Amino acid sequence: MNLEDARKRIESAVTQYGQHAAPAIDLVMAEVRSDLGAGAFNELIDEFDLELMYNITPMESDHSSS
Repeated sequence: MNLEDARKRIESAVTQYGQHAAPAIDLVMAEVRSDLGAGAFNELIDEFDLELMYNITPMESDHSSS
């Protein structure tokens, strides 16, 4: 999965399901988190305002602070 595919899938879910798109978006975001990491995950949350609209919260950074 790349960011462009993720964007298209999120847009499609929002178009198809509207305010009920959270389960479909969760699936996309799980794939993004697995394939691309927290940075890409958080970028999509900001870009699509997923925290406000669908209660999908940003992740902590991939990098440890130790």
